[in-house]
Amino acid sequence: MSTAPRLTALDALHRSLGATMTDFAGWDMPLRYASERDEHNAVRTKAGLFDLSHMGEITVQGPEAVKALDYALVGNISTVGVGRARYTHICQEDGGILDDLIVYRLGETEYMVVANASNAQVVLDALAERAAGFDTEVRDDREAYALIAVQGPESPGILASLTDADLDGLKYYAGLPGTVAGVPALIARTGYTGEDGFELFVSPEHAVELWQALAKAGEGVGLVPAGLSCRDTLRLEAGMPLYGHELTTSLTPFDAGLGRVVKFEKEGDFVGRAALEAAAERAATQAPRKLVGLVAEGRRVPRAGFSVVADGKVIGEVTSGAPSPTLGKPIAMAYVDAEHAAPGTSGVGVDIRGTHEPYEVVALPFYKRQK
Repeated sequence: MSTAPRLTALDALHRSLGATMTDFAGWDMPLRYASERDEHNAVRTKAGLFDLSHMGEITVQGPEAVKALDYALVGNISTVGVGRARYTHICQEDGGILDDLIVYRLGETEYMVVANASNAQVVLDALAERAAGFDTEVRDDREAYALIAVQGPESPGILASLTDADLDGLKYYAGLPGTVAGVPALIARTGYTGEDGFELFVSPEHAVELWQALAKAGEGVGLVPAGLSCRDTLRLEAGMPLYGHELTTSLTPFDAGLGRVVKFEKEGDFVGRAALEAAAERAATQAPRKLVGLVAEGRRVPRAGFSVVADGKVIGEVTSGAPSPTLGKPIAMAYVDAEHAAPGTSGVGVDIRGTHEPYEVVALPFYKRQK
């Protein structure tokens, strides 16, 4: 039985702008408005406006909220100050990654966990189960928020024209309550593009009003509406992992090169600790596959699932691949055997429909903005 995709509060507006829509994690979302390359380049050089209302917001609050989160997640949430945010993972008992998350501390005993759209229900269920022994409430707030992001070098100026919030004092991975164009919002300096930018959590009833105000404020500096397609190429260039591609339940954070998010030093037990301690030891002593960047010497584009080869043997697998508008070449992220993971390793290729196309192994990220 098919279920109709969910619509964001901005659905009619996207259609009025001529967006190409696509089903993404059960939501009807804008893939692109015109040229995804132009949208990508606008975010790199000017600014882009994104609807991210498909993301899953979960509130965890109460006297033992932080204890519940420290038990449920691999990060040390007790060290997150009010108004700050932390990137972390929620793992299975065997150490496999259920999702990567951002946790915002909104108050002394209130936190907002933002999960990927495809995993929101899984994360909600896991948090509710893991918090059962603590004096805390886990609440599904997906219907309470629309999420609009403005990303790119012009984004601070665009937002500053609409708010009196202290944007200059707002650090990366921090958030503060304020009003933007008269709309109450949680203003967070976070994003998934590799550029400076902001994510604005607002009530769905204010989403259209806020989007239109941001679009008008950005008219003179090249702001464009931007879809999920360019968001993917932007995060790929920035070397940011995507759940279901670089992160899965069959990988631990250590397999993904993200062992730094696991905090063994925090007090008490947490779900997956024993398995992750073993994974950390393996990563230090054995030679597992490593996540690397690949840059094409030719023009053929690699896709997720394509084999990485060397000397006629399969040495890895592409997890994400696309043409890079910034580099002007196809690029990919891939897990490859450790002996082929060093930047500059020669003789590496990608099997694209039977042809071994040559690729250069490079360190991630492919692109890093100038501060």
